[in-house]
Amino acid sequence: MTSRGTTPPLRLHLAVGGVLAVVCVLLPVGPGRDALYTLVSAGSVAVMAAGVRLHRPRQAHAWWLLVAGMATWATGDALWALFRWVLHVTPFPSAADVLYLACYPLLAAGYGGFVRARGGHRDRDGLVDAAILTVAFALLSWVLLLRPSIEAAGTSVLARVLAGAYPAGDVLVLALLVRLLTTGGARASSFRYLVAGAALMLLADCGYQYVTLATDYSGGLLTLPWLCGYVALGAAALHPSMRRLTDAEERPAFGVTRARLAALTVAGLLSPGTLLLQLALGARLEAWAVALASAVLFLLVMVRMSGLVGHLQERANRMADLARTDTLTGLANRRTGDAELARLQVRARREGLPLCVAVLDLDRFKEFNDTYGHQAGDSLLVQASAAWHAALLEEGACTPPSRAGLLARWGGEEFVLLLLGHELDAAGHLVDRLRRRTPAGQSFSAGVARWADAEGAGELFARADAALYAAKRAGRDRVLLAGAAGTTPAPPEAGRRTGGNATAPAPRAGTRAPSRPGTGVSRG
Repeated sequence: MTSRGTTPPLRLHLAVGGVLAVVCVLLPVGPGRDALYTLVSAGSVAVMAAGVRLHRPRQAHAWWLLVAGMATWATGDALWALFRWVLHVTPFPSAADVLYLACYPLLAAGYGGFVRARGGHRDRDGLVDAAILTVAFALLSWVLLLRPSIEAAGTSVLARVLAGAYPAGDVLVLALLVRLLTTGGARASSFRYLVAGAALMLLADCGYQYVTLATDYSGGLLTLPWLCGYVALGAAALHPSMRRLTDAEERPAFGVTRARLAALTVAGLLSPGTLLLQLALGARLEAWAVALASAVLFLLVMVRMSGLVGHLQERANRMADLARTDTLTGLANRRTGDAELARLQVRARREGLPLCVAVLDLDRFKEFNDTYGHQAGDSLLVQASAAWHAALLEEGACTPPSRAGLLARWGGEEFVLLLLGHELDAAGHLVDRLRRRTPAGQSFSAGVARWADAEGAGELFARADAALYAAKRAGRDRVLLAGAAGTTPAPPEAGRRTGGNATAPAPRAGTRAPSRPGTGVSRG
């Protein structure tokens, strides 16, 4: 049995239940009609119980609460028919009212179980939206049902309490139903049957209460949504997709559908619309109720707006982080590096601090990729970035206030290190210590240049880049210090390398400077 489409038992239930519901509405008022009504309601409850036992959902308690609620309601139907056609009395209040009213908290608890299972307790925005819709419906219920029902119940306190409890119960069930609709999770056939069944029964219940305020209800079209609601709830439990109804599902943190926006708009306009309609018709004004509902709705809308603004700010921050950060390594990207260099240049000029730029390039990275694959290459970039960043923190190389720095990925296997407060030799030695921390037995070559006050960013990077390529030509796995602005770095002479403190002359034309990779810092 699959969850796609309808199964034979479900098709049978829908067909038989639908036919009996229509026949029941067409029958004349009498014991036969009420007997058939009770048969449909009790049969649908039995189908619900059978569906829960058949499919065994993970969160079965919510389903059993619904079954208990609908069984209580169906028992109330049977008891009411007994009073009317066997005992020939229509008492109010009666034992049937106790059963009807007991149904509301059971249904609300069942829907609440679905909400919690689908992760609704973690969704503040959905809770606020449901509260807005509930407050609007509560105002409408007060004006049309609750206050008139209490006044029509006479002077008996018990009768007035019971009369007001029915509309209040509808508001309670509607609140949990709306909250269910605002949760994430599967919107499979079982979910749609469940929502449709509850909505039909609420519609019939509210319609019945409104009609009985003016006249005695003796049967009519209101019976049809009640019976269809029973049948739909039975179908919800019988459909195989009911197993997934309690499955939680991740939803976007921010987003409002058009349907929800339309519902919230109507809810927000309902309070002033009620007052305007009463003024236009010359009806009794519900000033206190409208004022209270308007105040609550305003506060809820403000809470919702604060949530939307928070989501927008969070998204803007994420977008800003993405714009500033390299997605693979988590380091700053080239755009951030350019902006930070401009800021450090201003500070270096103002405070008289030295500013150096180092360009780092992993050696033979293409060969590494070709040998081990691109995933291994990406892993090397991530590990190297983390190792170098950790080394900078251990060295205290960027400790304020006299020092600042930034390690950024420039693209591919090339990185840039900005160092404020370091002289050229100190910057070179720091970069060389980073070179020794390169993981996976790999190495990098680097060129380091000190910024001259009148020099542009392009010229500064050109000198550091030229020193980098001189280091590559000299054998890789080394750090080369660029000469002053306006000079061209050259590969160091092995015999003149003294830990980075001596200046190596340029090699003679037509010769190649001997070198020993990985031996330290050299000047060009």
